[in-house]
This record gives sequence, C-alpha cells and structure tokens, in this order.
Amino acid sequence: METKARVLSRIHSLYDKLSPSERKVADHVLAHPEEVIQMPLSLLAEKSGVSDPSVLRFCRALGYRGYLDFKVALTQDLAAPVKFIHEAVEPGDAPVEVAQKVFAAANRALLETLQGLDAAVLERAVEALDRAGRILIIGVGTSTPIALALYNRLFRLNLPVWVQTDSYLQLMHAALLGEGDVVFGISQTGASIDPVLTLKEAKKHGATAIALTSSLASPITEVADLTLYSSYHELRPEAASSRIAQLAIVETLYVALSLRRLETAEADERRIWEALAAKTL
Repeated sequence: METKARVLSRIHSLYDKLSPSERKVADHVLAHPEEVIQMPLSLLAEKSGVSDPSVLRFCRALGYRGYLDFKVALTQDLAAPVKFIHEAVEPGDAPVEVAQKVFAAANRALLETLQGLDAAVLERAVEALDRAGRILIIGVGTSTPIALALYNRLFRLNLPVWVQTDSYLQLMHAALLGEGDVVFGISQTGASIDPVLTLKEAKKHGATAIALTSSLASPITEVADLTLYSSYHELRPEAASSRIAQLAIVETLYVALSLRRLETAEADERRIWEALAAKTL
C-alpha cells in the first residue's frame, strides 16, 4: 500500500506535466484531500471549476485507471479501515446507530439521484424501450442483481427482453441485435470492460445503447447513446445505497412503461398473480 506521502507526492511530481484544467483538480485535491475521498466525481469537478472529463483525465495522468481507482488509493492513506465498510460508521457504533447511518446514506442517494435525473434522457430511454424490437439487458459482477431486477420488471410487461450476465453470451447476443433494438448496460463504475465491449458491439449493428451507472465520466458513458445516473458516496461502489438508487431507476422505468401500456400491463400483472396464487399456502 502506498503511503500518504507517496500518493500526494505523485501529484506534486507530475504537477508540471498536467494540463491547466488538470492542475485545478490537483490544487483542490492537495488542499482538501480528506474532503475529496467523500466526493463524487461531479462534485470534485464543480469544486475545481472544471468539467467532469477533466477530473477523469487528471486521474489517468497520475496513472490511475479512473476516479474510483484514484479515490480508493487516496482513501487507503487517509481514512480509517472502517470507512471501507461504510463511510459514516465508527468502530463503536451500536446496531441502531449503524441502521440510522445506513438509512441516511440510502435516503441521500435516492434524493440526489432524483435531483440529477435528466428528464429528456429519461423520456428517450422509456421511448426506446417501449418501441424496441428486442431488448438485451447486461451486467456483470455486482451489477448482476440490478440487471436481473430490470429484466424481472420488463418481462412482466410482455416486452421482448433478455438478460445476459455472462460476458461471452453478452457479446454473442449483441452481435445479433440490429436497428430498432436496445442494449441496456448496467455498470456501477462505468469502467468494466465487458459492458463497454457489449454496447460497442450492439451499436455497430444499429442498436440503441442505454447505460445505468454512477460514474459521470467513464468509458461506458462515452459509448452509450443515453445514460441514466445514480448517486453514491460510499468508498465501495457496490454499497447498498448506490444499489437502492439504481433500483429506484429500474422501478421508474417499469412504472413509466406501464402507464404507456396501462390496459395490457394490468391484464398481464393479473395473469401473473393468478398463476402464482397456486404456489401460495
């Protein structure tokens, strides 16, 4: 593990090689390192007076793969180990205090995600899904549960939807998509190679690419036609609050699509519940 001196000294040693906008980010990090470890990329960009991509370029100029990689390295030097479990907890917290802090983080993520939703992008995403000939949902690793949740919601509307969580099957399926189809990639960091490759493959054949991510400036956002953002503050991107925010977006898509298909949606839900009734004791 690098020491605090080594992480911050890397910024000092490379400072003269940074672009003017990257130096603005460097200045803010050097002045407020403890605050930066709790900032999402967009807030650091705002505080530094630069664009989101400038922050990403700053991280890569220092040799990190992206903002998350940089923030984790900085956090390892500045934060107590417990912060990797949850940013707000302290070692002596009682279970009820843990509950209060976990719920507060979830509430904050939900509110910030709602405030950051682009109405036009959301409308276009709903439109694309509603009109799609085929819909491929993909996610790997810790994004798998969100991909499955979206699949569960969309197939209830009798939409032509598939979900793939195997990276090879994702590419194979994407290769068969075409004009009028949609690929929906879920990646918390936006930097995982498999979703990016799958979206690229699908787009090559004319499909519309939608991404759900928490990273404002990441490889998947550069590929996607439409990007839906979820907020998170924890050091671990797979933390519960970030997943709750993504599930809220999934539910938003489902309800919005249901309103477009109100008569058939109600009938299909009734048929599903009637079928499930036999399994209820």
